[in-house]
Amino acid sequence: MSIQLSVEDMAKAGLQFGHKKSKIHPKMKPFLYGLRNTVFIIDLDKTKDKFEAALEAIRKVIADNKIMIVVGTKVQFKKMVRETGEACGLPFVTERWLGGTFTNFGIIKKRLDFFKDQERKKAAGEFDKYTKKEQANINKELKDLERKFGGIKGLEKMPEAIFVVDMKKDKLAVKEARENGVTVIGIADVNIDPGLADFPIIANDDAMSSVGYILGKVREVVLAQRAVNLEAKPAQTEVK
Repeated sequence: MSIQLSVEDMAKAGLQFGHKKSKIHPKMKPFLYGLRNTVFIIDLDKTKDKFEAALEAIRKVIADNKIMIVVGTKVQFKKMVRETGEACGLPFVTERWLGGTFTNFGIIKKRLDFFKDQERKKAAGEFDKYTKKEQANINKELKDLERKFGGIKGLEKMPEAIFVVDMKKDKLAVKEARENGVTVIGIADVNIDPGLADFPIIANDDAMSSVGYILGKVREVVLAQRAVNLEAKPAQTEVK
């Protein structure tokens, strides 16, 4: 199972548009095609190779029933990242990356457990006995917990991989992932070191069309592999 990529489709989505010369990272030079109106253009043939490797890495994560978290905190991409996470059943972060999410996962896990327990208590009506003011404070706390942890509250263990929409904006997430042995897959625009990711996708990380195209392919490969996993389950049961 493989996802088909087209250089023509990538060009239509604007993956090739980089930055001005002053913003080019030295390690990006091998991936550049040329200069157009002061903006460097990315060589999409090379992007295609890197993109295919990244999608294969994602496919393998899902095939092995491991966890990948999707991170994208740029305002214009929050909705897109949330929709991708929800559609694929992947944990996601669209608000500020909380320092220690990986480095101190044990502490984060306690907060997630507390959050889920508070939600359970509210659903069961256990807060009805409190005063209106106390209930208002509890609801305010739940709203804050939802904002911070809503996308990752299902996490029971450290993810094995992370997909980052903008590795410069969310550099702390990338740093923690690298320090904790979490595979980094991410969009690498021409202003950052592609070596920050184990599987970089060399592409425009500013345009809605570019990021939308990339996240669409991520969604496609995740859902396709999940379907394969489901088909394989009965066969595994028979063998046992």
